Amino acid sequence: MRILFVHPNYHSGGAEIAGSWPPAWVAYLSGSLKKAGFDDIHFVDAMTNDLTDEQIAAEIRRISPDVVGVTAITPSIYAAERILEIARDEHPHAVRVLGGVHATFMYKQVLSEAPWVDVIVRGEGEEIVIDLMRTIDEERWPEDRRKIKGIAFREDDQIVATHAAATVKDLDAIEPDWDILEWNKYTYVPLGTRVAIPNFARGCPFTCSFCSQWKFWRDYRVRDPKKVVDEIEKLVTDHNVGFFILADEEPTINRKKFVEFCNELIARGLPDKIKWGINTRVTDIMRDKELLPLYRKAGLVHVSLGTEAAAQLKLDQFNKETKVNDNKEAIRLLREADIFVEAQFIVGLDNETEETLEETYRMAWDWQPDLANWAMYTPWPFSPLFQDIRDQVEVFDFSKYNFVTPIMKPSAMTRGELLNGVMKNYRRFYMQKALFHYPWRGTGFRRRYLLGCLKAFLKAGFARTFYDLGKAGYWGPQSKDKVHFDFDETRTLAEAQVADWESAADRASRAAERRAAIRAQGKERAAERAAAAKVCGGGTQQLPENA
Repeated sequence: MRILFVHPNYHSGGAEIAGSWPPAWVAYLSGSLKKAGFDDIHFVDAMTNDLTDEQIAAEIRRISPDVVGVTAITPSIYAAERILEIARDEHPHAVRVLGGVHATFMYKQVLSEAPWVDVIVRGEGEEIVIDLMRTIDEERWPEDRRKIKGIAFREDDQIVATHAAATVKDLDAIEPDWDILEWNKYTYVPLGTRVAIPNFARGCPFTCSFCSQWKFWRDYRVRDPKKVVDEIEKLVTDHNVGFFILADEEPTINRKKFVEFCNELIARGLPDKIKWGINTRVTDIMRDKELLPLYRKAGLVHVSLGTEAAAQLKLDQFNKETKVNDNKEAIRLLREADIFVEAQFIVGLDNETEETLEETYRMAWDWQPDLANWAMYTPWPFSPLFQDIRDQVEVFDFSKYNFVTPIMKPSAMTRGELLNGVMKNYRRFYMQKALFHYPWRGTGFRRRYLLGCLKAFLKAGFARTFYDLGKAGYWGPQSKDKVHFDFDETRTLAEAQVADWESAADRASRAAERRAAIRAQGKERAAERAAAAKVCGGGTQQLPENA
């Protein structure tokens, strides 16, 4: 059986300004499938190669697959749906499969707006996709589809979701097929070297209100550090990778395992060959301040910190469990350990004003991270915060849910004014860094890395791909009232998806009512027992002797 995976062609001028990122999902799925005996697997990276619909159609015709599979995060969902629509037209006998975080939670929306999608894989795909491919290969599809856990599909006029599949318990059993990728095309701009995104752990025990990762991966699991280093060593040896970013939301959660990982890298001499970066929480940096020199020795050079907000009110709203002063201290500790630190700020909520944007700039400059990033708040439609503010959401064009387009309109600002305020922060921060910091702070690797980061910003700025400025028509403060975000206003929430949310909300409300009723009954019974005890002589007052 021939399987074709396609990575959707979607660009937004966000994280991609730092490089062309290898789509690790296809390596993990292909590795699992090949281990299960499926060896006729093909991959088309439409994003990296910037393929048109016509070119994608030509590839589907050329490969003539039995299955076409794509993945999608929220902003790339329409591009992914379009690929499967092309597959329907060009090769209608192929089974069309969609996976990824958006489809997992929004399967009723997807199957309503894109009925040509044959099946959605919900959750981690490595084990589900094996069951799915075997069913197709053995010609039991679609008759046996209800027997496959973790999928959703249309059946007549109904949308059916089978029982959820278990998470992958043995992550070390997964052997990614890195050979399937076009490694000469994946470059990390600051260092001009090949880049990879391996997986150290899955899941997150924290429940930040704006995030969906903890919902998608569910339970937290850590791989054997030696197995991860085996994988990285292979990437260095076989594919000449010189930089990697751990895909985890927070790889430092399990400190013992992370320290083992660092020591293993050092023992094999890999820090001389490859450098790396991570995302993590402020609290972990505070916890590990004595270990930061070890992390740097292991090759860790870049930490992206989820500082998220300058105002404590916003940190509380995001359920970040951190304090503003902690952010400043964590940045200081990383800089002292010679680790580049990037501070992440979320802006664009309802209470954003010119004053709060100015506050984030002043704090960023006071804290002195090496890099700063202002990301537009993006209300993932499957996150808890979205449910809280759903009545305020006006835009349901998910292609714009990309951290650079202001989905939410603050009460006191237009979207154009918000974008202009963010650009003002970027201009001031990086202009001062470029003039007074990057060229003069340190020598050798530190200077080269910071100038490489500046090069990435300038390259995207001149090409007007940074923050989608070219598409939005932003040319500076004079254009803030003429900015156009071109939201597709025909995009709406599907009735089936809204009904599903309302049903879930009703279930949650009923469950809360049941819990409250049980507590009330408990208190009532306790009061009755106390009263009975008093009647039986346990009270503080005795009946009169002549009663």
